[in-house]
Amino acid sequence: VLCGLLLALPLGGTLNILGLGDDTARALGVRVERARLFSAAVAVLLCAAATAAVGPVAFVGLVAAHCARLLTGPDHRWSLPISMAVGAVLLTASDTAGRLILDHGEIQVGLMTAIVGTPFFVWLARRRDLVKM
Repeated sequence: VLCGLLLALPLGGTLNILGLGDDTARALGVRVERARLFSAAVAVLLCAAATAAVGPVAFVGLVAAHCARLLTGPDHRWSLPISMAVGAVLLTASDTAGRLILDHGEIQVGLMTAIVGTPFFVWLARRRDLVKM
């Protein structure tokens, strides 16, 4: 996971440039195909490492990424590290809540994140300014 994080953090500027469109990115000196392939490989590495470490946990990555964009805007240099922090806080809070809700036993963290994630995505889908993100 640490290797993936170290590879992902410097990608923020390149991802911002890719967001401007292929022609603009090429004009600014970015090798678009290489940048996309490398970004996808880093994303797959991070997803695989996280899933191997904690198991499949629904919605955390999606909710964290959307929350980070709501907090920071479209700048990937900020949204990537904030997304990582939001994901960690969300997973820790879900696990803690799952342990405290029941007197005898606990609710699985995957169920807790689904309980949080489902209403979040319903709210997100109903927003009118979703296209601006």
